[in-house]
Amino acid sequence: MPPQSESLRGIGFLVSALVLFSVMDVLIKLLSADYGTFQIVFFRSALALLPIGVLVMRSGGARAVRTSRPGGHVLRSLIGTAALLCFFYSYKYMPLADVYAIHFAGPLFLTALSGPMLGEPVGWRRWSAVGVGFIGVVVMIQPGAGVFSPIALIPLVGAVFYAFAMIFVRKLSRTETNAAIVFYFTLTGLGVGFIGMLPDWKTPDLAGLALLVSVGLLGGCAQILMTQAFRSAPAATLAPFEYTAMIWAVLFGYLVFADLPTAPIVTGALIVSASGLYILHRETRRPPRPVTDATAKATMP
Repeated sequence: MPPQSESLRGIGFLVSALVLFSVMDVLIKLLSADYGTFQIVFFRSALALLPIGVLVMRSGGARAVRTSRPGGHVLRSLIGTAALLCFFYSYKYMPLADVYAIHFAGPLFLTALSGPMLGEPVGWRRWSAVGVGFIGVVVMIQPGAGVFSPIALIPLVGAVFYAFAMIFVRKLSRTETNAAIVFYFTLTGLGVGFIGMLPDWKTPDLAGLALLVSVGLLGGCAQILMTQAFRSAPAATLAPFEYTAMIWAVLFGYLVFADLPTAPIVTGALIVSASGLYILHRETRRPPRPVTDATAKATMP
């Protein structure tokens, strides 16, 4: 276990990354009024390559991104990019806090998928926590209710894609470096964004270009901080602080868009968060796996 000072550094890195991601998402929501989702993903990926290039150089340069599993990288990266598209698209129509709350369902799907796809045992306690967590998801999206909006299913699909992406991250991490996984994911986002934006390309004005560039730089820098956080402290120490992302989403959503989460969103988010923390508690009681949650989180979409 790292010394307390290193754990505190890790928490600081994580919280800083979450703040940057939240600011990035605010800018994406602002941009989505004028620019298509694919165009935003393109700029996010293109500019993120600059700080991620620093990460690659610090990890050994070209040697760090050499791979014997290009197919695995392509599949993981396409699924991760699909998750990114779902979340970015949702920001146009939903408050940030609502999208964040539904995104928290990702670890529940990951736990459910880890048995059949990774051969990891999932006991009845964790299955129960997953079931309770999905009740929280139902509370948030309110199917059958008069206030239900089908757009709420988009971030939920994004959470499923996120879980599949993390499954492939765990598999890749047995032989690949974090730098390689992040690099190829960002490169794939660049390619998918470029192809997808061609039919609806809009030449940005100066203000729009500044925001698009900021989105990419913020995302890339946040990715590096996230990676450094999980190098400095155990996943079990950091995981509870990941839920502070909801604080920033609520704060920025209110200050910039005058949005406040509804009672069902708050209630469902609390249920999902409690289920996720209980699953984390059960994870820490198991023998360590060769692929750690730290690796998965360090390469989140």
